[in-house]
Formats: sequence, C-alpha cells, structure tokens
Amino acid sequence: MNDAWLNKVNWSADGLVPAIAQDAATGRVLMVAWMDREALKRTAATGEAIYWSRSRKKLWHKGEESGHIQKVKEIRIDCDADVILLQVEQSGGIACHTGRESCFYSKLENGEWVATDAVLKNPDEIYKR
Repeated sequence: MNDAWLNKVNWSADGLVPAIAQDAATGRVLMVAWMDREALKRTAATGEAIYWSRSRKKLWHKGEESGHIQKVKEIRIDCDADVILLQVEQSGGIACHTGRESCFYSKLENGEWVATDAVLKNPDEIYKR
C-alpha cells in the first residue's frame, strides 16, 4: 500500500492524532488513544489497533498484555483530517484497563461522576505482572 494517504492526516505539532475506537456492531465509543504515523500505518497493514503510548513513549499494540485485541473493521478520518475513527471488534468485550467494556463508564449525575458500567473482569486477573 502506498503511504501517500498518511500525508493527508493533519498531525499535531508533536506528530500525533487522536484515535477513537468504536464498537463496529453497537456504535459505542470504547476508548480514545493517540496514534503517530507508524501506529496508523501498522494498524492499516495488520488490521489490529496499534496506538502510541504517550506515557510509555512507544508503540502499543492494543491487547498485547491483556489479550483484548481490537480487530479493525474500518478506518475513517474526520472532515478536518485531525481525528481518526477506528470501527473495531473488541476481543473479550473489554476495552478499558479497568476491566470494563468502555473507558467511558462514568456519567455526570448531580455534580458527581458516577460509575454506571460494571467491571466485567478484575484488572488483577487481566494484567498478571
């Protein structure tokens, strides 16, 4: 695949672009992460989500530790070319490191953030270090 399509992305000054992972079947937003050029290129080539970890300063293949890989069904870009949308099939039904389906599990209720989604699997069982 020719890499010219990567030049169409409006990368930030630090060479990153936000990437939204959305469940391809339900439309639920699972998580938001960051991608650099190499992460997006590898995601397109492998069909699995690969992100740039800002905290670890390295590429991060989603599910490399947890087994909760994201199979990419479709890659889209927004009208300003500065946000990537990945429509994915989430392995194990867990996208969040807290053991929940989505990282967006808290909702604002009466001035407080309330966790509304159950933990599907204890993170200690997911991340055996």
